Amino acid sequence: MKYLILAILAMHTLFGAKVTYEKWKDGISFSQYLSSHNVPPTLLSSISEEDQTFLSDIRSNSHYYEAKDADGTLLHALIPIGKEMQIHLYKDGEAYGFDIIPIEYKENDYYGKVEIKSNPYADTQQAVNQQNIAKRVGQALKGAVNTKKFQPGDEIAFVYQQRTRLGKLPHMPDIKVIKVMTGGKEQFIYVDEEGYGYDDTQKSISYQVTGKKKVVFTRRVPSSGKEAVFGMPLHNNRVTSGFSYRRWHPVLRRYRPHHGTDFGARKGTPILAVNDGRVIDAGWKAGYGNTIRLQHTGGYVSLYAHLSKIRCNAGRRVKKGEVIGYTGNTGVSSGPHLHFGLMKQGRWMDPMKVLRKESRVATVLKKITKYEDVTTTKYKKVEIKDAQKYRKALLAYQDQNASSHVWGITQLQSVYLNDREKF
Repeated sequence: MKYLILAILAMHTLFGAKVTYEKWKDGISFSQYLSSHNVPPTLLSSISEEDQTFLSDIRSNSHYYEAKDADGTLLHALIPIGKEMQIHLYKDGEAYGFDIIPIEYKENDYYGKVEIKSNPYADTQQAVNQQNIAKRVGQALKGAVNTKKFQPGDEIAFVYQQRTRLGKLPHMPDIKVIKVMTGGKEQFIYVDEEGYGYDDTQKSISYQVTGKKKVVFTRRVPSSGKEAVFGMPLHNNRVTSGFSYRRWHPVLRRYRPHHGTDFGARKGTPILAVNDGRVIDAGWKAGYGNTIRLQHTGGYVSLYAHLSKIRCNAGRRVKKGEVIGYTGNTGVSSGPHLHFGLMKQGRWMDPMKVLRKESRVATVLKKITKYEDVTTTKYKKVEIKDAQKYRKALLAYQDQNASSHVWGITQLQSVYLNDREKF
């Protein structure tokens, strides 16, 4: 299948295909979606077990694209399953095909120029026709400029970076620099990666220094064995692949989300429960091979995949640190390791944000006098990334007397759906 060009224009057609921007209805499964578009049920059975695990990542009310012919027959659908990957459903002759491909974004720099009439937020939104840009400009100005002192006739100009997808704005913009003109005086505001503005190209960041000091203090000490955080699933933890929304799969040789952390280990290494919990299921699970899932308090579910042997049954309660199985190479795997996944309230998350090498326990306050490490917070100056670069870009826009980029209805855009080899 060669490049297919789809014009993104709600009321126009290209080669008889009409493209629309849809919202995934709450409670609709992928199989129901196929049925509603008269896609043969054989397509679902042709999808690999590994890829079927990603169908549950389609979120209610997420936006996707459809292309239909004049008779209303579905030709293409692009359905996101995260920030970086999407399902590509396409009609190939009389049959339908399925693939998972990266989401293609465009990322460009834009310029905005605003004359203050009432307040920066309202005036920016009116100037560029985008609420999110106005929000980010307001965030950058806050703390760096007293916006209450703005008067009608004052001006702000700014450069920002924006990701677009098929003419839409799926993410918040990144404001890079703002020039403020008030009372005939100019001031530059440089914006960091978190969206906060500074009146200098450098910002202060905190860091900690540890030293020895004799102190009398009140400290929390363990009061029981009840654990408050997650431990590690192996005694020796060697991370070979981290959590990612877009990773090149070493076995499938294509991009796939990697909803977990891989720990390298020899076959037969004991696997430990990361916290107290109940075994949801234990057995074979598609590309995961021998798999165990545990339910924990707080809405957490942990997953242990590619096991060589399982030492627990569904319904059993296990303790943190208990051996529940052994590492292996079952399922779709390039070698012996443990794939560990963690969900919270039904959403995959990066396990390394909560796993701890040492368990923490419930504590009580106790007065202690001794020599110990004392941490002091200090500050240092660091350069805001590309601050000077974007200052020059802003001045270049002004030298050209450029106008604000106004976001609105896209006149005509093209999206390229590439074949499997392209990805």
